[in-house]
Amino acid sequence: MSNCVDLHLHTTASDGRFSPAEIVRKAYLLGVNVIAVTDHDTVSGIDPAAEEGGKISGFTFIPGIEISTYYDKGEAHILGYYIDHHSRELLDKLETFKLSRKERAGKMVDKLNKLGMDIEWSRVEEIASGSTVGRPHIAQSLLEKGYISSFKEAFDKYIGYGGPAYVERLKTTPTEAVEMVIKAGGLPVLAHPLFSPKAEELIKGLLPYGLVGIEVYYNGYTEEERNLLLGWSEKYHLLPTGGSDYHGLDENTETMLGQSDVPLEVALRLIERASVTKGTSET
Repeated sequence: MSNCVDLHLHTTASDGRFSPAEIVRKAYLLGVNVIAVTDHDTVSGIDPAAEEGGKISGFTFIPGIEISTYYDKGEAHILGYYIDHHSRELLDKLETFKLSRKERAGKMVDKLNKLGMDIEWSRVEEIASGSTVGRPHIAQSLLEKGYISSFKEAFDKYIGYGGPAYVERLKTTPTEAVEMVIKAGGLPVLAHPLFSPKAEELIKGLLPYGLVGIEVYYNGYTEEERNLLLGWSEKYHLLPTGGSDYHGLDENTETMLGQSDVPLEVALRLIERASVTKGTSET
């Protein structure tokens, strides 16, 4: 059962290709029976995914979110598992994020147009299909027009950090995101730590605010990198988690759903921690 767990998945609720229900069915067909939907800065995919998962015997669905943050060293993403996705405070904050993301995407499209790339905002919105517009939707539009040959090229050349069409977004700090997750009753985990500069320093700084885990089993991590992260998880008494970060947008470069070799024990420890946390909060 080495590939039966995937705790980092995206759907059409943010910037994934498949709907929440489709992701659940796809996971089940692939033999992945423990998943978490962790859309970017939105929880709108949780209820439909949970409903679909509830139809499948032996299937475990974990509600989640991925919050984009920035600190003085660079960018970091905070995963939140078992959040109360009906929390009014959380929903109000996410609505602010949504408006910011849309404004940011519009500015990126304007910059691309000034660079000579004929990208239409209406087409970007159409690709987003009602979800929050994000950079992958812009990348899809660039790909359709033949300006790039892969999603990676879009980020590397144009819309990634420091690129000519890059636009800063509303800044939320890692600390603020950890606190958001905890206030919503969830478990905060640092996503793909090695993407964040000075990762160990960042982890140590988040411990006093309630960080409970780090993503160890992630797409593309080498055995050496995983061992480094496992060492950190033990050193700082953090849960190791993992997932593919699957969007379904580029089959040639993405790690496929369920293919990050996340041990079942990882999911069981997360589930146990959630039950203890929820039990404590309700007493």
